[in-house]
Amino acid sequence: MPIRWKSIVAYDGTGFNGWQSQVGGNTIQDIIEQRFEVILGCPVRVHGSGRTDSGVHAKGQVFHFDAEWNHPTEHLLRALQSGIPSSIRVKSVSRAVRDFHARYSAKGKRYSYRFYEGLASPFETRYCWSLGNMRLDVALMNEAASTLLGEHDFSSFTANRSDGSNENPVKNLKRLEVKREGRRMRMTTEAGGYLYKMVRTLAGALVDVGIGKLKPVDLCVVLEARKRTALIPTAPAHGLCLERVFY
Repeated sequence: MPIRWKSIVAYDGTGFNGWQSQVGGNTIQDIIEQRFEVILGCPVRVHGSGRTDSGVHAKGQVFHFDAEWNHPTEHLLRALQSGIPSSIRVKSVSRAVRDFHARYSAKGKRYSYRFYEGLASPFETRYCWSLGNMRLDVALMNEAASTLLGEHDFSSFTANRSDGSNENPVKNLKRLEVKREGRRMRMTTEAGGYLYKMVRTLAGALVDVGIGKLKPVDLCVVLEARKRTALIPTAPAHGLCLERVFY
């Protein structure tokens, strides 16, 4: 009988079409499943904790799969890692309880979003939003962030999915803060779940507050409207990273 396995993977999302398998391939899921078929000689379906869009990175994406493997676990990890691009690193493989599900067993997620005041170096541009001449008031950003904490309808901070799926817009935002280190800033957020493009929209909204385009109180008005408008931008994908999934 196949064993259920849990795995943690990190990846540089640059150049990939996101996590989830799709027509045209070149997704993280496609690459991992193709490698499993080579190792095990049969198709294996992997199930991620959630989607990450094209260009989004991950340090702690979690997936599960069912497979028969009668050798040491470290051999499976080594075989899996050896045949995939260096921009994808499978960090661990371990046995899981039979009813474990990477998505539905998750209690929450932590994301980070990175900004850079000025022009970031070529070694950083793939991992942060380079803001050019914009200067951010981090104190105002954190004031605005505090107004969004707690359980709310976040319909104003999402985008419509192309597949037409409808998700409960009420989410409990447990953490949202911005910290500065020189010209580098990082937004960190934790919640039980997020809407489609919600983290990138939160990042875009806080930048608008940071540059003075919006006031902190304006985000309360946007939140209460429960409807997405062009007033709130969506930050670029490449600044976003899935840091950890909580179980």
